[in-house]
Amino acid sequence: MTTFVDRVVLHVAAGDGGHGCASVRREKFKPLGGPDGADGGHGGDVILVVDHNVTTLLDYHFHPHQKATSGKAGAGDMRQGAYGTTLELPVPNGTVVLSPDGEVLADLIGAGTRYVVARGGRGGLGNAALASVKRKAPGFALLGEPGEALDVVLELKSVADAALVGFPSAGKSSLIAALSAARPKIADYPFTTLVPNLGVVQAAGTTFTIADVPGLIPGASEGKGLGLEFLRHVERCSVLVHVLDCGTLEPGRDPLSDLDVIEAELEQYKTSLSDRPRLVVLNKADLPEGHDLADIVTPDLEARGYQVLTVSAVSRLGLQELTYALAKLITEHRAAQPVEEATRIVLRPTAVDDLGFTVSEEDAVFVVRGAKPERWIQQTDFNNEEAVGYLADRLARLGVEKQLAEMGAIPGVDVQIGEVVFDWQPTLMEEFASGMRGVDSRFEDQSRPRAGQRRMEKDIRRAERLGIHVEVPEDDH
Repeated sequence: MTTFVDRVVLHVAAGDGGHGCASVRREKFKPLGGPDGADGGHGGDVILVVDHNVTTLLDYHFHPHQKATSGKAGAGDMRQGAYGTTLELPVPNGTVVLSPDGEVLADLIGAGTRYVVARGGRGGLGNAALASVKRKAPGFALLGEPGEALDVVLELKSVADAALVGFPSAGKSSLIAALSAARPKIADYPFTTLVPNLGVVQAAGTTFTIADVPGLIPGASEGKGLGLEFLRHVERCSVLVHVLDCGTLEPGRDPLSDLDVIEAELEQYKTSLSDRPRLVVLNKADLPEGHDLADIVTPDLEARGYQVLTVSAVSRLGLQELTYALAKLITEHRAAQPVEEATRIVLRPTAVDDLGFTVSEEDAVFVVRGAKPERWIQQTDFNNEEAVGYLADRLARLGVEKQLAEMGAIPGVDVQIGEVVFDWQPTLMEEFASGMRGVDSRFEDQSRPRAGQRRMEKDIRRAERLGIHVEVPEDDH
């Protein structure tokens, strides 16, 4: 049964926003008391949170689909819709979030680090929020926005100070078991270690972690063996510890050739590890032939500039010297790291000539792209004429109609915004002039008498009732 997973594909979906409500308050003797439709609630976000109690991505291997709850719709009497519940997903320290194309979206290091991987949709405005001086009682409300839905790749890179690398059966698992409280599987056959193991070591007043990386073989950086799957766990380590087998009986192998092979694989890995401090450990010195071989190769290794230690995980020979040497290298590496500054927020103001949208002609269709127009399309109820008129007003104020006209669009051409394609009919830039609910001045009968003429006729009738004769000049037209 799988117990360790360090790479998963996660399908996340944030909650949808609730729809706004179109409602009119009704009181005694006031059948139309004004709009009281409330807004819909926002959908819940999906957030990744680093948790030190989580060490593997196993849960998401079995449950790759994660979805936050949606917001509730608004109601009359100004009852706002409930917000959706945010879904927090705990991940191990050192988790990297990537897009399906391999682009790094976030690198999560440190307990409590949070990353919003999918944002919930905003709730739609109710007609109370849409009311204005010229639109006193809107007969429509905005729809809630759909939440983001996407696939991301979670990749775990262990955060350890030192990494034990070497051929299979070099004694890495025995060494980490002797140095720490970790209890990895130990056996006398290759590839016993199938997953990285972490151990905590204390020496010289320094506490550090050691990672036991599964054995590497020639071609590991190209996908052979298990090395490629776990070389990523070496990327964050401060010190690389070469564990060389001085007791191997395989023909053609010796500590020097093993070191050359492993160094070549580390160099060819996608992230070069040539700048990391090295420490060479000659293991299995408890064997007579192993101790003799260690004495033979030590001068050659030191001539290459390596610090060499002869140890035995079985007899515990040289383990104390090894822990002190590791503590010294790790302390020096930590001191050399730049001091972390406070988090900076970079503000990038919008350019003065940025319209917030673009218009392009593609196959005789004018395509409008932009965050605002596409969001407004999603919020519009196309079964409500007043809502469609409100959308036309918003697009006209944004400058979409002007841009279409400048690009040569004529009435009746196809215009696409988001997933909606419609015939473009230019409108005048005028507000809703009627105070009546559901009435748009663009749909009013233009043959109806204007307000000034109606007032004059009313004044004439009042004067006639009082016996006053009024001369009305004839219309020149």
